Parts: sequence; structure tokens; C-alpha cells
Amino acid sequence: MTQLQLELEQCKLKIKQLERENSHLTLVNKRVNEQLNAALDGTGLCLWEQHIPSGNLTIFNQQWGHLLGFTRQELPAHIDSWKNNLHPEDKDWVIAAFESHVAGKAETYEAVHRMIHKDGTVAWVSDRGRIIEHDINGNPLRIMGTHIDVTKEKRYEEDLAKLAHRDPLTNLLNRTALVTAFEQEKQQKDKHHLGALCFIDLDGFKIINDHLGHRYGDSLLIHIAKDLTHICQQLFSPPDAAIKQYSFHVARFGGDEFVILTQCYDIDLLTLLAKKLLDLYRQPLKLDGETVSIGLSIGISLFDELDEFANVCEQADKAMYSVKKHGKHNFLFW
Repeated sequence: MTQLQLELEQCKLKIKQLERENSHLTLVNKRVNEQLNAALDGTGLCLWEQHIPSGNLTIFNQQWGHLLGFTRQELPAHIDSWKNNLHPEDKDWVIAAFESHVAGKAETYEAVHRMIHKDGTVAWVSDRGRIIEHDINGNPLRIMGTHIDVTKEKRYEEDLAKLAHRDPLTNLLNRTALVTAFEQEKQQKDKHHLGALCFIDLDGFKIINDHLGHRYGDSLLIHIAKDLTHICQQLFSPPDAAIKQYSFHVARFGGDEFVILTQCYDIDLLTLLAKKLLDLYRQPLKLDGETVSIGLSIGISLFDELDEFANVCEQADKAMYSVKKHGKHNFLFW
């Protein structure tokens, strides 16, 4: 065997060895990717990489668009697809945060933002990434990052916030939220003629609650809460643009006490509000197969920027109790 033939055989052996090693490395790489995908999918976390010049995205462990309900054909893995599905209220600042990192102005890209699902619902994403490679001219070439669906966590946070500021039975504001609304009204409006607070106590509710039970009492409170909101919407936020509109908030203080806070300072309109509410319950109410008689005692206190919530509430409360003493189901201004 000549030297040339010997070298040729050695090369063939080397090629076969390299092919075996390549096959082994390919298998190892496949298994590592499978393990990585399983680990990431188990956490709901998605690993992505973007080629910055082209805008193309590589999604390593999830089909692109899975979070938003799209197939790969419907939503190509590209930076423009991501941008187009950002929530309109978040789009500008999220893109600005991303581009700030790409431009070298921020060390990393981090954003918790909303995206629009295919069915129109909103999904929350915790998104982060950083540049991992530059080209020979120092320009950013690749960015790698992760995103994770945090919709459940966000909804849980919203539910907690809702419980902190809403009455759990009627979904009206609670006392804490109403105090906040009161302070906001004082800050937003001019120095005089700020608004009014209407304190409403139900006449005869305890008798109904004791006789028909707490479940029926709860249904009655929910019904009245809807009536209060509906009448306020009619008077303070009418669809007719030619009619002046006023902000308003309806709250439940617990038990059978309700409060209406409005920026309206118009005595005639506030009087009309009280009369409309009283008219709703002048006749017996049919609800859930029962007929009951319920009344409203309403005290109204006007306020300006110098008044404190506790004082205004106390004044309206005193006016309401005066109504209670003089026959109930009526209204009185402080």
C-alpha cells in the first residue's frame, strides 16, 4: 500500500469517526433541547431569541403565538408580529423600553405588559431580554430573553385590589374607596361649588331581613344598589351631549347604608335625584317572588374644598336622621 493510499484510508477513518461524533453530538443536543423544553414548559416560561437586523424571532420551547392563541402560519415569528399584538395602551412604552436597550441606553429590557389574544381577551406577559452578540462594528446582532404568561397572577392582583375597594355583595365602592374619590374630587375641581354627598338609609330593611332571611336581604340590597346606580347614570351621565354631565360614585357603607358622591352642586338636580329615588319605592316592591315595602331616608350635604370627608358625611347623616324622626321616606338638605 502506497503512502498516498495509507493517508487516504486514514482520512476515511477520520471522517467516519467525525460522523459518529457528529451523530452523537446531534443526539445529545436533541436530548438537551427536549429536557430544556420540558423544564421551561413546566414553568410556563418561553425562551426567545431575535436576530436584530432582520427582526426574525426564534422561539425555543413554545410554538410562536401559543400564548395568544395563534398558529405559526397565522402569526409569524417576527418582531412586527409581536409589536402588532401589543395592547394599545402599552404599545408605545413597551417598544420604547425594548429599543432603549437595543440602543445601549438601558442594561436590560424588562417589561410587564398586556397583549391581545386572538379571541380579543387580554393576556399579561412578563418579558425580559438582553443583547448577547454584536457584529464586528459593535452593532447589536442578537438579543435573547424570556417571557412568561402572568395573566392569572395579574387577575389575582386585580381581584385583591377590587376586594380592598369594593363592597363584595353589591360591587359598589366601599368607605375607603369613597374617601379616596372624595379627595380626588376636591383636587380636580375649582375652589367653589365642588359637589354633594347623599347619605341613604333604608327604612324597614331590618324587618324584611329578619322575616325573609339574610339571603333575601342580600338580593334586596343588590337590587337597590343597581337602582341607585341607574338613576345616577340617567341624571349625571345622560347620553345627550347637550346636557351637562357630572361625575358620581355610589358606595355601600355596610348594612343598609348607601352613599352617593357627586360633583353636582345643582340644588334642583339633586332634588330631582332624591325624588326619583323616593318614587321608585313609594309602592311595594316585587322581588324574587315576594312583595315587600321599603323606604329611603336621604340626607344631602353640599361641600367645597375646605370640607373634610368625615364632617360632610356626618352632616348628611344628621340630615338623614332628621328625616327618620319626621316620618321617613323623604329627603333633607343639611
